[in-house]
Amino acid sequence: MIAGILFGLGVTVGIIVLIAAAVYLVLGVRYIPHRRVGVIEKLWSASGSLTEGRIIALNGEAGYQAKVLRGGLYFGYPFWKYNIHKVPLVTVAEGRIGYVYARDGQPLPPVQTLGRIVGCNGFQDAVGFLENGGQRGRQRGILREGVYAINTAVFMVITETGVHTGPISTEENRMAQHWLEELQGVSGFTPVIVGNPKARPVEPPPTPNGLSESDNVGVVTVHDGPTLEGGEVIAPDVRDSQGSGHNYYQDPEHFLTLGGRRGKQLQVLTDGTYFINRWFATVELKPKTLIPIGYVGVVIGYFGGDGTDVTGANFRYGEQVESGRRGVWKQALTPGKYALNPYALKVELVPTVNFVLRWISGQTENHKYDEHLTSIPLITADGYEPLLPLSLVLHIDYQKAPRVVQRFGDVNRLISQTLDPILTAYFRDVAQSSNMLDLLTRREEIQAHATEELGRRFESYDINCVAVLIGRPESAKRHDGEDPIDSLFDQLRQRRLAEEQKETFAKQQEAAARLKELNQAQAEAARQTHLTETQIEIQVAANRGSAQLAEAERLAKREIAMAEGQARVAELTGLGEAARIRQIAEAEAGRIARVGEAEADVSRQKVEAYGDNRLYALNLVASELANSKQPLVPEKLVMLGGDGKEAAQAGVFQAMIQLLTAWDTLKEVDAPEAEVTPIEPNKAA
Repeated sequence: MIAGILFGLGVTVGIIVLIAAAVYLVLGVRYIPHRRVGVIEKLWSASGSLTEGRIIALNGEAGYQAKVLRGGLYFGYPFWKYNIHKVPLVTVAEGRIGYVYARDGQPLPPVQTLGRIVGCNGFQDAVGFLENGGQRGRQRGILREGVYAINTAVFMVITETGVHTGPISTEENRMAQHWLEELQGVSGFTPVIVGNPKARPVEPPPTPNGLSESDNVGVVTVHDGPTLEGGEVIAPDVRDSQGSGHNYYQDPEHFLTLGGRRGKQLQVLTDGTYFINRWFATVELKPKTLIPIGYVGVVIGYFGGDGTDVTGANFRYGEQVESGRRGVWKQALTPGKYALNPYALKVELVPTVNFVLRWISGQTENHKYDEHLTSIPLITADGYEPLLPLSLVLHIDYQKAPRVVQRFGDVNRLISQTLDPILTAYFRDVAQSSNMLDLLTRREEIQAHATEELGRRFESYDINCVAVLIGRPESAKRHDGEDPIDSLFDQLRQRRLAEEQKETFAKQQEAAARLKELNQAQAEAARQTHLTETQIEIQVAANRGSAQLAEAERLAKREIAMAEGQARVAELTGLGEAARIRQIAEAEAGRIARVGEAEADVSRQKVEAYGDNRLYALNLVASELANSKQPLVPEKLVMLGGDGKEAAQAGVFQAMIQLLTAWDTLKEVDAPEAEVTPIEPNKAA
């Protein structure tokens, strides 16, 4: 019984399977999973085969059909007429790009690289693509993140995860793998990120040139569209009349509609994220142009039309043009960061602050302009062959920087082709007319003259010479190991030492004099009180002396008047006495005449005893004066210029002389010329 039941169930299942198979074969039921699409391949058709050049059927012809079957249950596709290829949906990851290759469509013209973009719902509408004029080959349009039900018999899709393709040939598969590797090599499945390629949360420090990793621009090279015009190296920027562009090459069709051309583009990509078809355009990240502080950037343009020369007729070293033209721009760039296309523009940095060039072997400044400069070999007038190290401080006017670049090309050529020959020739001329000792001792004078002379010469080259600085000359040592310049320095040191010693001795002498003044000042300070008292006493004594002098002058005037009166009295008295003595002498002479010869002889003997008549007379006068009652000397006498004793003696002597004079007068008058009769003293008295 159980066996019968099992047999009945088996028969029932078999019947059901047979019925299902009959329905499948007759009705053509097909099921497509929702994670796949069904690519329809029609094995045969009453409509005939595809037209020549087509591989996708649009009108029911035999072959791969343009329509696809989405997920679900379908009827009417019997196996003897249709072959359904179930392929996965195309998935493009977030932030990634998918590339499409069309196996059918209109052929590309010879000048076109990629198929134009047509309305096809992101390549999910193959019928619309083919009917709207879609072109076969690699497409300008791309797929952004998402899931797409694409007929892989029509479109081959290349994503980061692999190639999505239908039943294709081995050659097409190999080509697809090559494109995959090529796109991976240029990071074609990721968008172009300009500004911070690593997307770090913290900005990295600047590089030695002052730029960070995020300081870059994207230089775009377009690989489709018309070629550049003759003579052009950079494709110009294109915009429409409203000023809108092509969304930075993310809309290739609009770019070409505006007249964009293939080649390197003038317009660059600045900071941001750009979903650009790498088959249409590739992007190079280049650093921004940095103009440091203390420099200006002279721009040399490689694009644009020929500009009008703005330098004038006197400048014969080339032409300068306005900004945006081909040539050297008249207006230089000031310090800052610029998003410039290095293929369209070249920027020459020209220092505008004072910078130093060293003609010193083995020394180089950070700017590296002097890395090929060495010390200048010289020959002096006295036969020395030194190497002269020197430094040159220069300045270039920022407004004249384009003229310098136009004239020389860059600063390095300015130095090597102009400054170095002029400077070397100048100092060789100076050395030939100077001794070695002059180069050592007259350095400041030579520097000042060189600054003036070279400044005059450099001015014609739009360069300002700020200063010329000369270092210590050097020379090769002789075979005996002695440096000739060191010998000269020894002489200078000895000479300087002698001068220093002379100055030291003078300073010591001055210090000694100052010490003496200091000691004197200290002594005066110590005795200041005594000095003050002494000065006061001196003033008091001076005042007292002035009073005494006034009193003495008054007394002297009085005494002089009295002395003059007494002298007059004495004079009159003497005259009287002389007259009286003369009378006595006359009487005595008469008496003597009457005396005999004996008395005469006695008198003569007395006179002879005196030896002179005047002595005898003086004896008589002295006797009379001794017995006279009239005082011979005044009681009071003021004499100026001598003491009292000398005055008295002078008065007595003067009186005696007067008496003798008077006696001689009397003798000459009264005595006979032949003989003088002596007078006896007693009788005369």
